[in-house]
Amino acid sequence: MRVTTANQFNQTVASLQRRAQELQATQVQLSTGKKVARASDDPAGAARIERALAAIGKVDANQRALDASRNSMNLAESAIGDASELLQQVREALVAAGNASYSDPERFGLADKIAGLRKQLLAIANRPDGSGGYVFSGQGASQPPFLDEATGVRFNGVPGSQFSGTLEDFALTVDGRLTWEQGRSGNGFFVTGPLANVLTNAPVTGSWIDAGRVTDPNLLTNNRYQIVIEGTEGIAQARVTNLDTGGEQIVSFEQGRTIRFDGLAVNISGTFTEGDAFSIDPASNDLNIFRVLDDAVANLRAPNRTGAQVQQANVQALRDVDAGFQNLQSVRSLVGERLNLLDGSENRLGGLKLYNQTERSAAEDLDMTEAISRFQIQQTSYEAALRSYAAVQRLNLFEFLNF
Repeated sequence: MRVTTANQFNQTVASLQRRAQELQATQVQLSTGKKVARASDDPAGAARIERALAAIGKVDANQRALDASRNSMNLAESAIGDASELLQQVREALVAAGNASYSDPERFGLADKIAGLRKQLLAIANRPDGSGGYVFSGQGASQPPFLDEATGVRFNGVPGSQFSGTLEDFALTVDGRLTWEQGRSGNGFFVTGPLANVLTNAPVTGSWIDAGRVTDPNLLTNNRYQIVIEGTEGIAQARVTNLDTGGEQIVSFEQGRTIRFDGLAVNISGTFTEGDAFSIDPASNDLNIFRVLDDAVANLRAPNRTGAQVQQANVQALRDVDAGFQNLQSVRSLVGERLNLLDGSENRLGGLKLYNQTERSAAEDLDMTEAISRFQIQQTSYEAALRSYAAVQRLNLFEFLNF
């Protein structure tokens, strides 16, 4: 092979330039701490880095949604706790109102107290979440979700819950209608109440019916019943009519004792008047806690009621307040479960972020020990090449002829 002076010079210069570029690339890596500064440095590594960065971005977005959800759920849990305390105060007032020695003015005072507690309860139902929304707004509302109108409190939001729509759907609101307007009425199975006397068409004034209970769930029919008292002294009897099927049955009972039929039991107390009638209807999910308080206030403000009417109103009010309280606790349990799920999701997101950060680091971060060692080797090699070039470039025919 023919080797000319020009060829040798060009090869040596090219080698020096290559070594200088390698030394410069290593120096850039050391200064940035990254082994991939541009996609051209390592296309496969750059793609791996981009995938890791995209995954980390998604995890960060989910973490922000999770934090917002946790804030909302904590606010909801606190609000329901405050509402539960208010309902306990309402219950205490109703128990006091059932005292037979209380006068009408004293009951009026308790009515005012319950009305004040109702206002506080409405403020809790319209509690803001601190970000322009409301805790119980359902699927979102720019205005308070509950309106206090002449006919009572009305839910003005959209039923349901608003979710983040991220990788894991996190709840951002609580369904206000479910919380405040969809409690299970009555004792959860059926609802008792007084009717007019079937003989005189006058209101029942001497006796009252309790909330009742289930004795055998397998026998419940979920039908509507009417109970009519026949007889007034000693052992009376009650005619129970199934309003849905038309069937009738006669049940004997003693004053203050229990009437049992079709898997349920109720107590009718007080002084009977023949023809006194009571209803039993299936329970439904439409108990509005504000309507319960409005009815309780209206009954307490009604003057000149008999003792039986006071007892009947209090039985119904206490029953419904307890049902509303139980519904609040059910929603509180739902919120607590969501908070538990958030804790689990946060752990998963933390693990996923750590994995992708490790992937990014493995593809991008520089091994400083290895890079420093490589830089020193390249620097020594470059310096040796420079000295070699300086010595060799004088070895040509023209330099020899000059001697």
